Amino acid sequence: MTPLLIATDVDGTLLDDDENVSPRTRSVVRAVVDAGAQFVLATGRPPRWVQPVVDQLGFAPMAVCANGAVIYDPSEDRIISARTLSADVLAALAEIATRVIPGAGLAVERVGRSAHDAATPQFVSSPGYEHAWLNPDNTEVSIDDLLSAPAVKLLIRKSGARSADMAAELAKHIGVEGDITYSTNNGLIEIVPLGISKATGIDELARPLGIEAADVVTFGDMPNDVPMLRWAGLGVAMGNAHPDAVAAADEVTATNAEDGVARVLERWWL
Repeated sequence: MTPLLIATDVDGTLLDDDENVSPRTRSVVRAVVDAGAQFVLATGRPPRWVQPVVDQLGFAPMAVCANGAVIYDPSEDRIISARTLSADVLAALAEIATRVIPGAGLAVERVGRSAHDAATPQFVSSPGYEHAWLNPDNTEVSIDDLLSAPAVKLLIRKSGARSADMAAELAKHIGVEGDITYSTNNGLIEIVPLGISKATGIDELARPLGIEAADVVTFGDMPNDVPMLRWAGLGVAMGNAHPDAVAAADEVTATNAEDGVARVLERWWL
């Protein structure tokens, strides 16, 4: 049967290695939407990093951001919902992180009413925090300020470390405080509220439409995609995917540089 909803990760999945949506992928995604199916972005990115993807697609799909903690409508630049870690939980997590991963820097993602809500500092970090990406937009604050307000996710960063090793060590100490995941293996861990994932975010959008997991196809490449790959009726890992994503998927497509998403969607939409 033709899927009713397509949800795809962004980096390493929908985008090629130059962070572009290829013409082939753009064409089939438009065919999906024109046929009446739902198309959703499911990303670790915060809402403020969604617009470049929207610009390339040529339309504004709903976005599950921050690994499921935020539902964002880019067509209206509006935060629909946000699940947060409380200040108390953040303090507990920060104590564990700095004790278990000596030398790690901390940062938090917050959201307001829109992607660039000037009333809410979006990304604040501890002094000396080393950004994992090439486009740093963090504001350094004291640890007390960092932990003073709820956040949609906590980031733990240690340059030169492997995210997989960090996650394994943190998992020994973090239980009910939050869920550990990562979207890159260059020393960055992301912790979201317990029970929150891309799968819960997609389900939040699908359920009011009467769409069940069996009618959903998801695409992903990293451990933060594992829950949605397992949850969907068809979970597709990219040819460049992390072994955990491959193990969770029903099938593996071509890489993100080889139009892996498009190759699968073309089964139903040409």
